[in-house]
Amino acid sequence: MSSLKVYNTLTRQKEEFTSIIPGHVGMYVCGPTVSGESHLGHARPYITFDIVFRYLQYLGYKVRYVRNITDAGHFEEEGREAEDKISKKAVIEKLEPMELVQKYTNLYHWAMNQFNTIEPNIEPTATGHIVEQIVMIEKIIDDGYAYEANGSVYFDVEKYNDDFSKKGLPYGLLSGRILDDQQDSTRDLDNQEEKRNKSDFALWKNAPPEHIMRWKSPWGDGFPGWHIECSAMSTKYLGDEFDIHGGGMDLQFPHHECEIAQSAVCNGKNPARYWMHNNMITINGRKMGKSYNNVIKLSELFTGSHPILEQAYSPMTIRFFILQTQYRSTLDFSNEALQAAEKGLKRLWEAHEALQKMKATEVDFDEAHADAELDTKVLTLLTEFDEFINDDFNTAKVLANMFEIVHVINSIKDKHISANALNRDTFDLLQLKMKVFVEDIFGLKSELQGDFNKLDGVLQVLIELRKQAKVKKDYATSDAIRKQLSDLGIALKDEKDGNISYSFV
Repeated sequence: MSSLKVYNTLTRQKEEFTSIIPGHVGMYVCGPTVSGESHLGHARPYITFDIVFRYLQYLGYKVRYVRNITDAGHFEEEGREAEDKISKKAVIEKLEPMELVQKYTNLYHWAMNQFNTIEPNIEPTATGHIVEQIVMIEKIIDDGYAYEANGSVYFDVEKYNDDFSKKGLPYGLLSGRILDDQQDSTRDLDNQEEKRNKSDFALWKNAPPEHIMRWKSPWGDGFPGWHIECSAMSTKYLGDEFDIHGGGMDLQFPHHECEIAQSAVCNGKNPARYWMHNNMITINGRKMGKSYNNVIKLSELFTGSHPILEQAYSPMTIRFFILQTQYRSTLDFSNEALQAAEKGLKRLWEAHEALQKMKATEVDFDEAHADAELDTKVLTLLTEFDEFINDDFNTAKVLANMFEIVHVINSIKDKHISANALNRDTFDLLQLKMKVFVEDIFGLKSELQGDFNKLDGVLQVLIELRKQAKVKKDYATSDAIRKQLSDLGIALKDEKDGNISYSFV
């Protein structure tokens, strides 16, 4: 089997993946800022790195997957009036900041569960690691690469660049941006006069009296900058150097660039061996943005309640659609594309289920009846699963092969060709590979559970109507509901506590 190759943003080329500690992988992925409900843009990175997580485990690695929750700071670089997004949103929604954080964290977890993503091993929060961030900031100041100004602390990018360029870690290493160009293009922001240079970024911000979320620090009451949290938490849980750092391409600069600089000062090295970035999502060819009214919340996607959407799209349809494109390519959402994905997923899943129900013991495998050409074709398609997934997680090519196999499965199911056209070993491998890739690596699952939830909701409505009929002594209606459900194979049972349960018979 070919070895896994990963496109490393740092070196701008595909490299053979070798973990720092054999058999173990440390992976850090930048998580959401929970100042609002997760939207479509959040779907791609977390599904992408769920595939990475699943496949590394499939290869036998023991993976520590760390994905943070940003529940403090993260102001617009560093933000107009240095306003904390969560504090600002909390005022609007008339909630305590941590109440708001919990609300949107719960919604995020709910959405990730709908997508069937595996939970990370560790999900640290920025507010839970203020001490670690302060310690790291103190180290950067002590080493001469940060300075305090009016209760805020800024990273001195020019001084860092002068010293660390000689060590092969210049600021701009990841994004390829030259510092002089960065300074020329940096926009004017509030509190700019506190900085020595335009490119300097905040490690800690002074909190004005009206600011709700605040912590004590050696520089006064304030809150952490956005970039420092990831450096502090990745170091704590994965060490000075770990294997993979992931996130969306929009985080490459300035967020990940700043992480490298902070970690280089504190730990003397680039924190990650491989930097992986998924590309962006567009909607009908346009980037997502409030001005275009095309920021679709995940709950709107699942219910079809956004005006852009012609219908609701299930979580598995979205997951499948994302897998149809290699993660480093731009992905454009449209109703037409999603509807095509919906049909494609249905075709794939029905063939997959039909294949898994076929019992090899019931097939009279005989090499004399085997179709050598078809057998070789199926074996080649299955072997390429590994080749394509090892080529920087090219799920799109794997799916293309799957659909060629779907045609074979359907031909066997419809008896256009016999199952014994394949050799027994090929048939066994076909069942195994499809199950492993469709379910374990791609994380696709039957959406009957969603249908069941709808059915349960309908039954609860009927049960309530029956209760009301009995209270009104309308026994004719009550008995009619019971009988008609019974005819459909659903038995109602009146419990001693007055509740009504149901079972399928």
